[in-house]
Amino acid sequence: MTRSAPPLAGPADTRRGRSIPARALERLRRPWPDSRAGRTLGAVSLLACLCVAAMVTFVAVRAWPIFAHDGLGWLGPGGSLSTQIETMLNASTDAPASAYRLHVWPILYGTLLITTLAVLLAVPLAVLSAVFIVELAPGPLRRAMVPVVRLLASVPSVIYGQIGILVLVPFVGNHLITTSQRVALESRVQLTGAGLGVAVVILTVMIAPIMVALVCEALGAVPSAWREGAAALGVNRLRAIRALTLRAIRPAIVAATVLATARALGEAIMISMVSGSVFFAPAPTDGVAFFYEPLRTLASTIIDNHEGIGSPALRSALYALALLLLFSAFVLSVAGYLIKLPLRRYGVRA
Repeated sequence: MTRSAPPLAGPADTRRGRSIPARALERLRRPWPDSRAGRTLGAVSLLACLCVAAMVTFVAVRAWPIFAHDGLGWLGPGGSLSTQIETMLNASTDAPASAYRLHVWPILYGTLLITTLAVLLAVPLAVLSAVFIVELAPGPLRRAMVPVVRLLASVPSVIYGQIGILVLVPFVGNHLITTSQRVALESRVQLTGAGLGVAVVILTVMIAPIMVALVCEALGAVPSAWREGAAALGVNRLRAIRALTLRAIRPAIVAATVLATARALGEAIMISMVSGSVFFAPAPTDGVAFFYEPLRTLASTIIDNHEGIGSPALRSALYALALLLLFSAFVLSVAGYLIKLPLRRYGVRA
């Protein structure tokens, strides 16, 4: 008597024999209907917004004692900031109102000064570099430069800071700062080589590759027919780049500038290493020595004083500085959006 073969497993039996992760993965691989994709993406966006709102609320609550005692007056000048930080550090848990007295103008001024100078140097450098890479460089050179630029944009800031503190700072201190400059300023500040000039140069090198990468992507998105049309009309190549291509990618240039500015505002490690880390406001009236004078920024002040976060007064001050940086990023985003609105008619968007 012959034994009959077992029945073949159907689709339901096959699915029943799989593990739960395998079945879940198979379900995720199926094409999603538009309604499901919309709900999922909406939920992810809402979650991201809630996380940002929770972070801002947390920082604002921790920074509130500074606003409660000083209002917005803590943004202006007044007194010695180093003495005020020291008083906050030594204050007890039940610190008096005088312990919360703070005037951050020197570091606010230093942040604006370093960021503005670095961005002013980086924008033309990045735009001209991107134009050369995309429009003028030979094919092999272009293919080699694009990954190099992206690699420079990903280098950790501490590497730039190490190069600055080991190479640029000694060079400036030993060869550029004169004895007369040291003597003229020794009553106010010591010139060691670490200061505004070195910080601006390194920060420019740090943010320029980010802008170059973004502008290169925008230049590559310009339709080739535009260039061919300009050539057919007999327009000089450089003139076509200036009047047509760069005009078309102005929204991308604005977006790259906003991103680079935000990167410069939040830089802390490198600035702390090469700026001299002194609560001092460089004065343009000092002449060339202005570029050698030390200073501090908002972000580097947070890094330099993080060990004193156990003090309630100093902790509130550091959170207030963080809130100011968050507000600066928000203002940059809104300003960049408003600037790009009238530029979108040129066709290439960022």
